[in-house]
Amino acid sequence: MLLKQRVAAVLSAASCVTALSAAAPHAVAAPVSGAAASVASCNFTIWTAGKPYVTGNIVKYTNGQYYRATHDNPGYDPVISTWYWEPYNCGGGTNPSGDFVVSEAQFNQMFPNRNRFYTYNGLKAALSAYPGFTKTGNDTIKKREAAAFLANVGHETGGLVHIVEQDTNNYPHYCDPNRPYGCPAGQAAYYGRGPIQLSWNYNYKAAGDALGIDLLHNPNLVQNDAAVAWKTGIWYWMTQRGPGSMTPHDAIVNDRGFGETIRSINGSMECNGANPGQVQSRINSYQKFTQILGTSTGGNLSC
Repeated sequence: MLLKQRVAAVLSAASCVTALSAAAPHAVAAPVSGAAASVASCNFTIWTAGKPYVTGNIVKYTNGQYYRATHDNPGYDPVISTWYWEPYNCGGGTNPSGDFVVSEAQFNQMFPNRNRFYTYNGLKAALSAYPGFTKTGNDTIKKREAAAFLANVGHETGGLVHIVEQDTNNYPHYCDPNRPYGCPAGQAAYYGRGPIQLSWNYNYKAAGDALGIDLLHNPNLVQNDAAVAWKTGIWYWMTQRGPGSMTPHDAIVNDRGFGETIRSINGSMECNGANPGQVQSRINSYQKFTQILGTSTGGNLSC
């Protein structure tokens, strides 16, 4: 069910420094092995925002990870613009979020009919925005959090099928012109987008301000860039209480149960007996996903 009053939001914009084309030296004095070889093969300069790159360039991003340009671009952020960049395993270095508790095979098993927009690589790229997401607590808690997040966003999007709100009649209603910043992208520009639906001009403004991206003027980023879309969902999960009393992240890591995540996401419309069918649908997905990840559900499944 798509929500009409929910914040969800984007991404943290990155910072920067320079890149280098991947040309090999013409001569090498002697073979290098082991740790020294890894260091030598990773001698790439740091990415710089706004500096043009061509396909094949490899850069070191500000998080210490490496990325290779998959398309020419004018210095787009590797963590945001995942169509233009891909993680690069440099000399044994790790890819960003390479220890994600959900493998690509498990993700595909969870969402066999998903829209191709919701990519696994986009999700992994989004994890860098909130290092505590699925990395807090023991292995059981980490897997529970991943399962809970994916169960809820799967429910919100019909199994990761829908990118935008389906009822287009609602689109013109999501603009409050009385806000001092108005609706610069247009009256009907702030409809629900992403895995946890972001709607209303003031929500796009709040989300963009929090994460360093101008979503108020560029709301389409949420439906055009997979990493941005995923980051909006993770941002809500990690920072927003919604109609609940805690963030969904806190609900899982503090062992308050899956039911509290439902309350924080759509509790006013589903919990306390308001819509038991929708609640049960979320629970069913959560139980399935925890089973796929090989962990237990914990208690307090319902709200």
